[in-house]
Amino acid sequence: MSLENFVNQAVSAWMSQEGPDSDIVLSSRIRLARNFKQYNFPTLFSNEEAREVISKVEEVLQTESFPNQIELLRMDNLQNLQKKVLVEKHLISPNLAEDSSHGAVILSGEEDVSIMLNEEDHIRIQCLFPGLQLKEALEKASNIDDLLEEHIDYAFSEKLGYLTSCPTNVGTGLRASVMVHLPGLILTQQMNRIIPAINQLGLVVRGIYGEGSEALGNIFQISNQITLGKTEIDIVEDLISVVQQIIAQERSAREALIKTSNIQLEDRVFRSYGVLANSRIIESKEAARCLSDVRLGIDTGYIKNVSKNILNELMILTQPGFLQQYAGGPLRPHERDIRRATLIRERLKLEEENNG
Repeated sequence: MSLENFVNQAVSAWMSQEGPDSDIVLSSRIRLARNFKQYNFPTLFSNEEAREVISKVEEVLQTESFPNQIELLRMDNLQNLQKKVLVEKHLISPNLAEDSSHGAVILSGEEDVSIMLNEEDHIRIQCLFPGLQLKEALEKASNIDDLLEEHIDYAFSEKLGYLTSCPTNVGTGLRASVMVHLPGLILTQQMNRIIPAINQLGLVVRGIYGEGSEALGNIFQISNQITLGKTEIDIVEDLISVVQQIIAQERSAREALIKTSNIQLEDRVFRSYGVLANSRIIESKEAARCLSDVRLGIDTGYIKNVSKNILNELMILTQPGFLQQYAGGPLRPHERDIRRATLIRERLKLEEENNG
């Protein structure tokens, strides 16, 4: 398969689009956790209950009321590499991939909707949008939730709200998050000061794949911690307010770098571009750092004729699962480093040919 065809098939359609403030906010995500009232939670349910959860949700979503084309993928029917790719695309969680005997995922054709079944909760509705579009993602997730609730009796308490396997999700069952690219705040050494301030506001800052993951390529995930005692819209508006402040600080940091360290920043950007365009072996951390520099160079105008979406795209395509999928089979770590370098070189060359 040619690289162009592979990219077109591998990258989710929504990732190729731009949204508000997409120079800094790569994506917005809403996730709603729900459970059936009549079944035990996934930690205790039977095989029969697990099968019925999948069957009932699929039946509801196949009605004419649901506008998106959908596909059901059962985890026990997928190979480990296929599950790894779904994790790298943020379509399923690592937990669903690892403990997948009862799990499934329902995907929309655009892959902007992902409904995980029998993970920590019976149902986890996830909607992904480019840029800062949390309200739009919430509206879409809520519409799907309303459709399901017409046919499913949810576990719900008048006092506590939606009941979930983990107490930290009780209430709205809502996790709202944004993926942000913050090289300016890192280079100006402000991030260590900002993270504690964000935490004090009831939000949490994590790496690119959520809890326990590393912030590769200066990409951070910011999400709410509180799900009880606030409405869904209040949670989303509070997160938007904080993110807008971070956007302003990141833009200010970039302007300061251009004003005080223009030639050094330009040199850093083009050195990283040179590494990506010419390396024959590159590890994931170095690739992520260089991709972050190049994206910063695109956003600040140093680099022309290269798409802004290249960071989103290559941060995923250069992950182990995708590299092995493109290679057609398992690769050892050293082989992945060679494949990663080759894929990046070919992708940059393709970009130059398309925009030359």
